[in-house]
Amino acid sequence: MDTMSLRHALLGLLEDGPASGYDLTARFERSLQKYAWTARQSHIYPELKRLADSDLIAVTEEGARGRRTYAITDAGRTELRDWLLSPPRPRAVRDEHVLRMSLLSVLDIPQARGLVLRHLEEADQVAAELRALADAADTEPHPRGRLRFGRLAIEYGVHQYQAQQQWGHWALEQLDRAEAADPHQRQPSET
Repeated sequence: MDTMSLRHALLGLLEDGPASGYDLTARFERSLQKYAWTARQSHIYPELKRLADSDLIAVTEEGARGRRTYAITDAGRTELRDWLLSPPRPRAVRDEHVLRMSLLSVLDIPQARGLVLRHLEEADQVAAELRALADAADTEPHPRGRLRFGRLAIEYGVHQYQAQQQWGHWALEQLDRAEAADPHQRQPSET
């Protein structure tokens, strides 16, 4: 787990308003988990402690059963802005969908078509989910009068999945052309 990005994701979520570890976990799951970054509760709480120890966040309230509410500090805002304005570090890419699409030539055309269709269905579903999130975000004003946290990221996701949809339709056309050009394509193996 890249704690630097988790650190900055948490600072960004706290920039949207004070929250407890539980609330941050819920915000993470709603706004980042499925589309941008994965973190478990077991990662979030230790990182909150490190952020507090570094004076990037502060405990603003303590409640029952050790519940703490955190707020971003000025130093945390500076850290977040510095990170946002710095160039991203090279990252290891691990995208199973892209890997599968890269290896489609291993399959027979009907098998490849089935895989592309599943990929296209998923892109359609996620694009619709993101569009619904964008529509909901557009109807509710932000308490500070700024763009709602993540609204620009939601639109980025919409465009990303629209590109996957376009690719899926293009790939299906290519498979159809290949099949039409060679009607004796080998059939899926019977194994």
